[in-house]
Amino acid sequence: MSDNKELIFPAPLKKGDKIVFCSPAGTIKPEKVEKAVEVLRAEGWKVEVMPHALGKYGSFSASADERFDDFSKALLDPEVKAIICSRGGYGVVHILDRLAALDLRANAKWIAGFSDISAIHALMAANGIASLHSSMAAQIMLGPDDPDNIEMFAILRGNRPAYTFDGYKYDRCGIATGKLLGGNFAVIAELIGTPYDIIQPGTILFIEDIAEPIYKIERMLYQLKMSGVLARLNGLIVGQFTDYKPDDNFDDMYDMIRNMLMPYDYPVAYNVPVGHVDHNLPLIESATVTLKVSPSGRNSIIFHRTPENEH
Repeated sequence: MSDNKELIFPAPLKKGDKIVFCSPAGTIKPEKVEKAVEVLRAEGWKVEVMPHALGKYGSFSASADERFDDFSKALLDPEVKAIICSRGGYGVVHILDRLAALDLRANAKWIAGFSDISAIHALMAANGIASLHSSMAAQIMLGPDDPDNIEMFAILRGNRPAYTFDGYKYDRCGIATGKLLGGNFAVIAELIGTPYDIIQPGTILFIEDIAEPIYKIERMLYQLKMSGVLARLNGLIVGQFTDYKPDDNFDDMYDMIRNMLMPYDYPVAYNVPVGHVDHNLPLIESATVTLKVSPSGRNSIIFHRTPENEH
């Protein structure tokens, strides 16, 4: 991890700055990207689509070499100020080590996306660069009035948000401050023990997932428990777990997670609007945040501003 590196916040985007769409994993319907491009251009940005972003190579947008070529060129191009991933889907791991060999800090820029893009966020965190767990083409195409797009665009322009959201019956109240890291739980759990392991003591971890059985999420949590990390978090944000079925042991994913967390005393917020859902709050990975889980039933995530790290 990047504890010995000063955290870089990529520069805020200005009118006329260049954004590119890349597809480092799964294939996407071109019309979704085309509509998202229109939305971003209407915001005043110059937008381009990388050569292989709209292709198809099995379940992937292109071969691993072509996906690496697109993403590496975007990362190293000083004119590109933000890279938006068109979608997730398995595949980022094919190019992760090659991306890690690049000088990522020399031209630090915003990278946006979620789901399998969590692996790229982990790479950026390992290099001390903030990134944006947020909407991709299918969400951006909803337009500038979508609440999550409003927040995302504001962050790209330099804003640091303060979110409030409803509490949940399993919430554990308290206040914690720490570095915010996380994403799709299955993706980041597979990175444990690698140079891109972001599930570290002292962090405020956020997790979400789709179509993972309850027992598989429990198994991931047991790995964190046995390694000692689960006990040493500063706080936990439990996002949306969707498209799973009850099993013989637990009717609900949150029941299992609550059971796993009973031995600990840090604040935990459940049912937070983050994940594979229509309302997916943009979160700045690697930023310092304060998590407030309140008995009043109104919780918050407040992002700190560190001007000395603005590049």
